[in-house]
Amino acid sequence: MTIERYETGPRMSQAVAHGDLVFLAGQVAADVVGTGVTAQTQQILEQIDRLLMAAGSDKSRILSATIYLADIAGFAEMNAAWDAWVDKNNPPARATVEARLVAPEYRVEIAVTAVRGKS
Repeated sequence: MTIERYETGPRMSQAVAHGDLVFLAGQVAADVVGTGVTAQTQQILEQIDRLLMAAGSDKSRILSATIYLADIAGFAEMNAAWDAWVDKNNPPARATVEARLVAPEYRVEIAVTAVRGKS
């Protein structure tokens, strides 16, 4: 089986597929200037949709998600954006933790693993 890489840079790929599995790198908001948890979560979820589509999958095929919050006080805001987006018939396993992110302007980072195919 081959390994397919998507949006590859010198340090990392944004997504890697092997067989039926798709692994996304931790996604942070592309445009964070003046944005809060809700806006950053929405941007990240749009990026996840795009990357999964490129790899032949979609949000209904997500197996697991790990969500990192710079401040756990943003949990309810993040959940509101997540709940509006997630496939209600196919919710993934999920963990949410508070963590120091790579840059102080980042409030949210999300990494997912999915299966290829469309539901």
